Amino acid sequence: MNININIKNQTLELFDEEGVRQAHYAVSTAAHGVGEQTGSHCTPRGRHIIRAKIGANCSENTVFVRRRPTGEIYNAELAAAFPDRDWILTRILWLSGCEPGFNRLGSGDTMRRYIYIHGTPDTEPVGQALSHGCIRMRNADLIDLFDRVAAGTAVEIIES
Repeated sequence: MNININIKNQTLELFDEEGVRQAHYAVSTAAHGVGEQTGSHCTPRGRHIIRAKIGANCSENTVFVRRRPTGEIYNAELAAAFPDRDWILTRILWLSGCEPGFNRLGSGDTMRRYIYIHGTPDTEPVGQALSHGCIRMRNADLIDLFDRVAAGTAVEIIES
């Protein structure tokens, strides 16, 4: 399997080894556009892999902080209590860059920037660039993707 994320179209596509598309999802990438610098709040481009899968068997809408479930389940009351929180929900696919000097090592290291594919509240739009750098997905879509891929799966992030 491999994943292609298209920034312009705000889509994630999953392909099998023969190049046949297996799934297509709407996503939300960074509001600040593309870029590889630490602190830029941009979505990194290029070749990546899924370095780690986090949250298997957690309930949908499980809240994560620092890649650990907090014991909370996202709901309207929690959202109202923390209106500015960047919610990381349900599952995490932690990305690692594969291109030294671009998205791996140094100041542009995707993994050290904590760039994930993760769930977002169902009230948040997808299909629009609104994230803080990560790739946000609908929770049900993320569970579907999570169950189809393994650690080490190739992920290509392109602008168009």
